[in-house]
Amino acid sequence: NRAFTEMHCMSGHSNFVSCVCIIPPSDLYPRGLIATGGNDHNICIFTVDNSAPLYTLKGHKNTVCSLSSGKFGTLLSGSWDTTAKVWLNDRCMMTLQGHTAAIWAVKILPEQGLMLTGSADKTIKLWKAGRCERTFTGHEDCVRGLAILSDTEFLSCANDASVRRWQISGKCLQVYYGHTNYIYSISVFPHCKDFVTTGEDRSLRIWRRGECAQTIRLPAQSVWCCCVLDNGDIVVGASDGIIRVFTESLERTASAEEIQAFENELSQSSIDPKTGDLGDINAEDLPGREHLKDPGTRDGQTRLIKDDGKVEAYQWSVSEGRWIKIGDVVGSSGATQQTSGKVLFEGKEYDYVFTIDVNENGPSYKLPYSITDDPWLTAYNFLQKNDLNPMFLDQVAKFIMDNTKGQTLLSTSSEFSDPFTGAGRYVPGSSSGSSTMPAADPFTGAGRYVPGSASNAVAPVGGVDPYTGKGAYQSAAAKAENIYFPKKDAVTFDQANPMQILGKLKELNGRASEEHKLTEDDLIILEKLLSATCNTSAETPTAQQIQTLWRAIHWPEDIVFPALDILRLSVRHPTVNENFCSEKDHVQFIIHLLKFLNPKGKQANQLLALRALCNCFVSQAGQKLMMEQRDEIMTQAIEMRLSNNKNVHIALATLTLNYAVCLHKDNNVEGKAQCLSVISTIMEVVQDLEAVFRLLVALGTLISGDTNAVQLAKSLGVDSQIKKYASVSEPAKVKDCCRFVLNLL
Repeated sequence: NRAFTEMHCMSGHSNFVSCVCIIPPSDLYPRGLIATGGNDHNICIFTVDNSAPLYTLKGHKNTVCSLSSGKFGTLLSGSWDTTAKVWLNDRCMMTLQGHTAAIWAVKILPEQGLMLTGSADKTIKLWKAGRCERTFTGHEDCVRGLAILSDTEFLSCANDASVRRWQISGKCLQVYYGHTNYIYSISVFPHCKDFVTTGEDRSLRIWRRGECAQTIRLPAQSVWCCCVLDNGDIVVGASDGIIRVFTESLERTASAEEIQAFENELSQSSIDPKTGDLGDINAEDLPGREHLKDPGTRDGQTRLIKDDGKVEAYQWSVSEGRWIKIGDVVGSSGATQQTSGKVLFEGKEYDYVFTIDVNENGPSYKLPYSITDDPWLTAYNFLQKNDLNPMFLDQVAKFIMDNTKGQTLLSTSSEFSDPFTGAGRYVPGSSSGSSTMPAADPFTGAGRYVPGSASNAVAPVGGVDPYTGKGAYQSAAAKAENIYFPKKDAVTFDQANPMQILGKLKELNGRASEEHKLTEDDLIILEKLLSATCNTSAETPTAQQIQTLWRAIHWPEDIVFPALDILRLSVRHPTVNENFCSEKDHVQFIIHLLKFLNPKGKQANQLLALRALCNCFVSQAGQKLMMEQRDEIMTQAIEMRLSNNKNVHIALATLTLNYAVCLHKDNNVEGKAQCLSVISTIMEVVQDLEAVFRLLVALGTLISGDTNAVQLAKSLGVDSQIKKYASVSEPAKVKDCCRFVLNLL
């Protein structure tokens, strides 16, 4: 039980392997899987007992440097290509884009659907259902590692030599300093908030109750990674190619010979003073070997002595009550901060870090200073921080100037950012720009024209119509029949009053500027188009009619809505659908409609543009175009969830449902993942039960007959989002549909 033996040597990458992660056991692979990320841009998935990959995941455009596994077989990867990807089995489900530099660390949080990424752009991002929810700023250099403490807290470590503890709400709860160089890796002890870190200062540090309780030096400059096993043992991998395991358990402790060999190796290693691991070193002032007769005051305390002209470093071990040699300091003949470059203090680089004793018996204080700083401001900040008497201001400023030989580069434009949060701080709630439009209907006047109410005629399914609630279906028997999904056809907005629409068009045409005004002939042409597409005449819409409509929908924003309503009704006609959605001008058409989905735009235009997009799905040409432009349309449409109008929400839910119908037919995996993410995001804000019902039908349609989609929906936490609708009493269709969906999950 004291050693590990090599079981397999697995190979599948064409270049170095940069990360490894375990995928937990599942029904299909009861012993779990192993995932590795490499410099060849690939991820290899291995079974425990085979040295060749089971399969390879391709998609990243640069080194894959971080992996994390979640429930239901999901895998999250981070890469130097600045993206993270979510994989389910052998498929890429979504790509998380938003960082501006390499993603060095990724973690899936225990709460479903939440993911974290840490990047060389110094930020951490929280993602929910594939969308960035929040950005955490505070680190002053590349973020290198992440570790989860609970559902609501996590830790990060960075090249700024600090560890930070965060709440997922965005608040930084604590900053831990102790390392003197880059921190590469962080890992948490099971069932508590204590953790371990390793870094470029040759050390493994153990943190208990927020303090660095123990420092273990290693005979290698870079300690790349650490991990805590379930039994509390700590495993570290270092730049000398050796994996070492440290334990508190006596029965697992290595033999006396192995421990002696480790100490010998450590004592022979050479320490470069330029790394600043041991602070300021001046060989002339160091004591001799007799200095080691005094015991240390805390575990991990380092002491330098001069022996025979050589400088040696020792570290105090509390458990053994003795000083252990941790190496020889090379090139340290009087090397000071001036000659060894910058000094790290609390994660920042300074030209000098002075030790100041205010009085004989009191504690000493560290005073960091760079030559670009103002000596007076530095002195003032130092006195404030350490609660010292302001009388010392002149004295401390003079001390700085004397000891830096007046090297000052006063920068006149020093930016005063908030010292607690840094300049680009995250302000919770600042980005939720929900539109402050009145919920009132935008159309005024007696007997006014209202663009469609919630009741939209839909072809009845199996004798009842769940969309209108006419003859609402009640589940009498326990074995109720699922009449809701998978939905086979698009849902459209058909209700119309052509006379009112034309009346409004003529009224607004009177107000239009000369360049936009339609002629009497134009109005007659649009009237004919409307009667042709609303089945009141047997004529086929003509090219001239469609051309006039195209001109009308380019009216100014404040008067365009009746024209958009004519478009919404006309696009259901195969001729119009073919004209607007076929190859020629189709992209122009979508770009123009998406302009109306601006969160700051007019609500009537948002509503009618969404309904027009829903109605595009009635014909082959429209479906093809909607699927081709899915990314752009979904990205823009999802912003409409912040509207406070229930009709806008119903139209948005219907658009999502129509996408689900197409994706169910195509069995398009990436598309389903995107659609699930959109449903989950909209579900969070929508209150109207008709909109909720349509989202439930969309969800049921997407996951019907697709185990991959079911797993993905679970991993996004959709089941916990919709549970509350299983107990809605009215309308009964919401409750029934919700229960059918939950049965699948």
